Amino acid sequence: VKWLGDDWGCTVVRAAMGVEPEKGYLDDPEWSQEKMEAVIAGAIENELYAIIDWHSHGIQLEAAKRFFEAMSKKYGSYPHVIYEIFNEPVNDPWSVIKDYSVEVIRTIRQNDPDNIILVGSPHWDQDIHLVADDPITGFDNLMYTLHFYAATHAQSLRDRGNYALKKAIPLFVSECAGMSANGNGPIDYKEWQRWIDWMKQNNISMVFWSIADKDETCSMLYPTASPTGNWSASDLKESGIKTRELLRGKQ
Repeated sequence: VKWLGDDWGCTVVRAAMGVEPEKGYLDDPEWSQEKMEAVIAGAIENELYAIIDWHSHGIQLEAAKRFFEAMSKKYGSYPHVIYEIFNEPVNDPWSVIKDYSVEVIRTIRQNDPDNIILVGSPHWDQDIHLVADDPITGFDNLMYTLHFYAATHAQSLRDRGNYALKKAIPLFVSECAGMSANGNGPIDYKEWQRWIDWMKQNNISMVFWSIADKDETCSMLYPTASPTGNWSASDLKESGIKTRELLRGKQ
């Protein structure tokens, strides 16, 4: 986390905690929460924002409430934390996601009255137009997430974003990258730049996926990269090099 702040110029890190996979939160909540808290501690120490990302694709209401009750109780007094309560809904309609979100928001607000809460939208965070027509009311400091992968998503998704912005819906791009939505394939630099220009024009915060060394285009590191930072150029994949340049203001 320190290296990302000092060398890459990051101001926010997204701690994506798997929920359903093996060794995810449902399988091993203590281990998962321990990893999450390590990232949050690094962000607080280095004066960065930390997104506490419930990285799920389906509704796990009771588990989410337990987790966010613990997180908000422990970190609610820190201005560093942002809560992302549903990474990417896949099959659930907005009416169901909205009801789930209200329940989790109430849980957080019992301990933390004002830190930002990010709310997901249907269809991998792309049906933001549906949210714009029926937003959550009764709470302050809510934002809604929009996710894109530039080789898959283009102007039609930006049009949905523009529709939401015109209806005063606050957007946060909490996950994006330049390749296809499956995380692989070549980077579409032209479309990626269109997205970057759009986000900058609309003052939308952006978080890029992902700091990992998996064998996929979207993972920015090679296995040679140290888990504690101090990466050389040879440790960075193509996506990592370009993301670092962007964050350092060189792109």
